Amino acid sequence: MKIENTKAQMRKGVLEFCILSVLKDDDAYVAEILDTLKDAKLLVVEGTIYPLLTRLKNAGLLNYRWEESTSGPPRKYYGLTETGKLFLKELDTTWSELQNAVNIVTNTKANKNE
Repeated sequence: MKIENTKAQMRKGVLEFCILSVLKDDDAYVAEILDTLKDAKLLVVEGTIYPLLTRLKNAGLLNYRWEESTSGPPRKYYGLTETGKLFLKELDTTWSELQNAVNIVTNTKANKNE
C-alpha cells in the first residue's frame, strides 16, 4: 500500500468541507479558492475543483454570479446558499466530533506505546 494514495484519499474526504469553509464569509472565484487551499497545503488542481463546484452547485449548496474583471474576462464568483450555510454548520459539528474521536483513538494508542 502506498502512503501517497492514503494521503490523497484523506485530503479528498475533507475537500468539500474546506471549499464550503473558504466561502463561509465571502464569495470567491476559482483562483481565490485554489490559492486559499494551496496556502493551507491542500494540493488541488483546477481539474479537480471545477467538477466539485458543479456538484455542490447542483446540490443547492452554492450559487454563482458573473462579475466583470479589470484584468481579463468576467469571473464567476461562488457563494454559499442558505442551504449551503446550514450544511456547512452540520459539517462543522461533524468535523469537531470526528476530530475529537480521532484524537482520542490516536492519543490512547500513543500513550499505550510509551
